[in-house]
Amino acid sequence: MPAPKIKICGLTTPAALDAAIAARADYAGLVVFPPSPRHLALADAAALGARAAGRIKLVGLFVDAADALIAQTVTAARLDVIQLHGKEDPARAAGLRAALGLPVWKALSVSSREDIARAETYAGAADLVLFDAKPPKGAVLPGGLGLVFDWSLLAGHRSAVPWGLAGGLSPANVAEAVRATKAPLVDVSSGVESAPGVKDMDLIAAFCREARAA
Repeated sequence: MPAPKIKICGLTTPAALDAAIAARADYAGLVVFPPSPRHLALADAAALGARAAGRIKLVGLFVDAADALIAQTVTAARLDVIQLHGKEDPARAAGLRAALGLPVWKALSVSSREDIARAETYAGAADLVLFDAKPPKGAVLPGGLGLVFDWSLLAGHRSAVPWGLAGGLSPANVAEAVRATKAPLVDVSSGVESAPGVKDMDLIAAFCREARAA
């Protein structure tokens, strides 16, 4: 099995971006969602986009955002991928992909096999689905909470839709997660932080190392 692709999400500083690049991550995630401690204003996203250009693929994370904001951020930050992390349905994902000409990823909250099966409804609409842990009732944030779901739900998962694994991953458990799920892509945010929104350069390096070693 080839090593999984790696996404480090919620980067907010040039140093964190450089650490992800140095650790040979495949994707860097920028969050555009004001309630998040990892939220970036447009000017900051643009600055990181300029720094990342040609060195790593940039994923912009949005939660039920207006089309205009997504389009504006795509242009300002030179995004390579749009990630939808709210209640966006397949039609919305397909519409954005057609309008902006970029791959669209859709995060899905998981607590049961039915949640995994929902991924099939995005066939032809999203380029990848990202299985993430279901947030607790009333949570403001849809992800980045350090929660893990039952990986056995993904055992033997076969799908027409490419997929990745998120939710509570860290340097301590990513190798186990990859072995358990055969995930082709792993996505981490809070698991490489020293405090909410504060990335730890050593943890970023360790995560990438452990993910590849699996």
